[in-house]
Amino acid sequence: MSDLSRLTQHIKQSIGLAHKRDIAAVADMLAKRTPFHDSAVPLGDDCAAIPDQDGFLLLATEGFLNDFVAAQPWFAGYCGVMVNVSDIYAMGGRPVAVVDAIWSDGEQKARPVLEGMIAASEIYGVPIVGGHSNLRNDRPQLSVAILGRANRLLSSFEAKAGQKLLAAVDLRGHFREPYAWWDASTDSPPERLREDLELLPLLAETGLCAAAKDISMAGMIGTMLMLLECSGLGGTIDMASIPCPPGIPLERWLCCFPSYGFVLSAEDEHTEAIIELFSRRGIACAVIGETDASGRLRLADADSEELLWDLHAEPLTGCSMELKQ
Repeated sequence: MSDLSRLTQHIKQSIGLAHKRDIAAVADMLAKRTPFHDSAVPLGDDCAAIPDQDGFLLLATEGFLNDFVAAQPWFAGYCGVMVNVSDIYAMGGRPVAVVDAIWSDGEQKARPVLEGMIAASEIYGVPIVGGHSNLRNDRPQLSVAILGRANRLLSSFEAKAGQKLLAAVDLRGHFREPYAWWDASTDSPPERLREDLELLPLLAETGLCAAAKDISMAGMIGTMLMLLECSGLGGTIDMASIPCPPGIPLERWLCCFPSYGFVLSAEDEHTEAIIELFSRRGIACAVIGETDASGRLRLADADSEELLWDLHAEPLTGCSMELKQ
């Protein structure tokens, strides 16, 4: 078996991608209901987008595994704000406020989770304005929801065949061992973090890009697959072009969750300007592939090509314009 074949199988069998497959059952159930008529994008994007006056209200929420909250309570609270903020910016918006639902066995167990949320709230400049609490539960649980606003949207449903696929990732971080979490946030200057995120609405508002998604626990390749599925596309990714920190094995890097990471699809004529905007802020950004109309995502190196996923044969999340028609 070739190195590319082993890497392809490693990505396909990753736990992060498995969790994304769980979305299909929920999406199927919701798709049978009458859709919310004022939604600007179909089910499956990083946020719900609702037309409002001259822009869009953005709504998103994140829930966290109980084991994660128990093992890393402060970081779980921090991530509760951070990942929601990322979802808002991935849609070309800016965050307004968050609310949380926290359950724990007593106040002492809840305290570090709340402290992590407060720290991220201050760093990203997003207030915590309410929520729900229960200090008499048998285990820690956390979910966080966010409200944002966009003037112009980035969407997973706006990629077109023949566009370039890009990845933008902050490599100035470290793994929070032994977990697959690349932390380029907690030790970084707050002002820089906020300004780095402002690049996403800038891309939307200048028309340089219309399709984006923030890299989730599905990893860079898994997230790219989700974007392609939403837009009813396929594509090829050049593994040698992927931005990666020095000394980090590619198989680990491609299955990790980075605190700042986005995949984008854009016209070739705009890629140079997009890369330049990220590069000015010290963020690695590169063209890593191209979209097509095949419905299949392939990984390629200098010598060979491997099929990662055939969306016609096996949907991932089930959130596809093509599948819903």
